[in-house]
Amino acid sequence: MEKTVKHPVHADIQKNIAYLKESLGVDKSFDVIQLDVEYAEKEMALFLIDGFAKDDILHLLMKYLAGLKPEDLRDDMLKKLIRTYIPYVEVEVSDDLDDLTDKVLAGPTVLLVDGLTKGIVIDARTYPVRGPEEPDTERVVRGARDGYVETIVFNTALTRRRVRDRTLRMEYMQVGRRSKTDIVVCYIEDIADPKMVKEVKDSIGKIDTDGLPMAEKTIEEFISGKHWNPYPNVRYTERPDTAAVHLYEGHVCIIVDGSPSVMITPTTFWHHMQHAEEYRNKPLVGAYLRMIRYLLVWASIFLLPLWYLLASHPSLLPENFSYIGINDPGQIPLFVQFMIIEVGLDGLRMAAIHTPTSLATALGLVAALMIGQVAIEVGLLTNEVILYFSIAAIGTFATPSYEMSLANRMARIFLLIVTAAFGVYGLVIGTVLFILYLVRMNSFGIPYLWPFIPFDFKAFRDVIIRAPMPLKNRRPKVLHPKDPDR
Repeated sequence: MEKTVKHPVHADIQKNIAYLKESLGVDKSFDVIQLDVEYAEKEMALFLIDGFAKDDILHLLMKYLAGLKPEDLRDDMLKKLIRTYIPYVEVEVSDDLDDLTDKVLAGPTVLLVDGLTKGIVIDARTYPVRGPEEPDTERVVRGARDGYVETIVFNTALTRRRVRDRTLRMEYMQVGRRSKTDIVVCYIEDIADPKMVKEVKDSIGKIDTDGLPMAEKTIEEFISGKHWNPYPNVRYTERPDTAAVHLYEGHVCIIVDGSPSVMITPTTFWHHMQHAEEYRNKPLVGAYLRMIRYLLVWASIFLLPLWYLLASHPSLLPENFSYIGINDPGQIPLFVQFMIIEVGLDGLRMAAIHTPTSLATALGLVAALMIGQVAIEVGLLTNEVILYFSIAAIGTFATPSYEMSLANRMARIFLLIVTAAFGVYGLVIGTVLFILYLVRMNSFGIPYLWPFIPFDFKAFRDVIIRAPMPLKNRRPKVLHPKDPDR
């Protein structure tokens, strides 16, 4: 089905100039440049955005065009221009003025020539970009120090550097009626399930919005479909090596221009528990680190509700474990103490984000004195509450996925509320409802708790224990890879 062109390029260059000048707001925006030139006795016009165009490349192309003679463009002018007299790698044509307008706003330079019914797009653009530094949230002791940046072309190059597979596909899309945000769907064609790739692309293609102000987070909210679900349906990574591992397994990655985070789809609960550090050590050490991480994640969810139940009902504790309870309950109910410290920790986290680095140490000292020592002395909090909440907080910060740690915190608050309201029955029923909630979840049709539910022994063994790389010789079958063997 051919695309309908509402505003075709005219042979009269003045009509084309008038349309682009109006749609781009040349006289209203100082950074939109219209350059009228004449080469080989032909009127021409260049439209570009100041700051996006490579000045040296355009200067070189203009020198080539300045050497043209009228007889050089008498026959098949368009073909000669794009194949002979514009010596650049990325050159294309378009017969739609609206498309040319979008091209200019995206960074390329558009050349209009009198007598041609097509505009020439010269993709000589550059973006302000920072260096590919190691991501703060995914640091490793040993390993690569490069990370994704906010420029999509850099991110695709960092990915191809690690995946030199001839079937690696980078499919380009645009989302946003006004923003025209560039998106790349990345997968290995010989491995990824075609149905999965189609589902991801269809989900992105159905997005209808003005723009993507939050880049990949806006994409996630549109394609996940579960707006009030705190648990993430996709995994974010800023490490090219992490993205490469998932591509080899059969996952589909989504790269959004303007964001250093690459989305990995589909994902399960256990994908958010993985960290590159586990694979940068020997298998036994990596398995040990993974066990510690799982224990801390468990503590971040269940430790406080369980201790609250035992402290509130001392009869449930055997005499030998009576020390687990609370010695001095204080004047404020335990549940209120937990809510105070939950809010206090979130407030401290937000304050740390907005605090300059030079003042971070001072903020930490103030928080330690106020929350730790002073709160106990004035009777606002008890020692046991501080201790067990500190363990739960360590588990929260030890969770590799930031989104997963926040979701687990919401689950912890839910379990605290039902435990305070209904005691033993509240904790048991709340835990069952929590697990059932995760069981009912899926990410692009993949069960969220796989391989635990439904159970797959070999896959679950690799989830619990960091297996040696030579023994992991099969891709996850739940992804339906075209090539299941590595």
